Amino acid sequence: MSELPVPALLAWATLVGLDLVSVLQGLFNRPLVAGAVTGAILGDPEAGIRIGAALELFELDVLPVGASRYPDYGAATVAAVVFGAHQPWVVALGPAVLLGLVLAHLGSWSIVMHRRVTAWALRRTTSALDRGERGAAVRVHLAGLLADVVRSGVLAIVGIGLAIQLGGPARLDLGTARVLTLVVIGGGFVAVIGGALRRAGTLRRITWFAGGMAMGVLALALR
Repeated sequence: MSELPVPALLAWATLVGLDLVSVLQGLFNRPLVAGAVTGAILGDPEAGIRIGAALELFELDVLPVGASRYPDYGAATVAAVVFGAHQPWVVALGPAVLLGLVLAHLGSWSIVMHRRVTAWALRRTTSALDRGERGAAVRVHLAGLLADVVRSGVLAIVGIGLAIQLGGPARLDLGTARVLTLVVIGGGFVAVIGGALRRAGTLRRITWFAGGMAMGVLALALR
């Protein structure tokens, strides 16, 4: 763990945090993308894709709009891949995803704090905005962007630092690690199905969704 490319990991984790709302919005924050790139940085792309795909199942149930509180899976996914890389996936997947889920939900509080900082900056420049002062809106935007850089950077440091400190799933009992892997995979699929049902809304859409699921299961069974 001491040979990890920590600066590159911190930079990538900060970038994916910014991608959530502030800048880019190029889907780098998605766990599948964040995990795959992290795995490539660590020289274990398969672990990055596996862990990212598992966290993506939970992320599919999140709709980051308005003032809702939602998890930030960016830096959390990076930390999860750091925790689970270069280890057998049956052992590493469950504990790594569990760590990512905890960090992602802790990140939701940082989003709330970021909104409060932005609101504070907006209140301080209200009079200048009302007067149409040149550069007032730019200052508000820059304050929000700087606050998000700090937020993302802190999440990156905390997440990656915790993953390094824990030392990886190898310290866990093999049976416990396997059970955690089964639990997170099952929980991910439950989250996907639950989110799809909530968004389906009408009975007609739910019927189409159930029919599609049945056809998918049948196709897998006939392979």
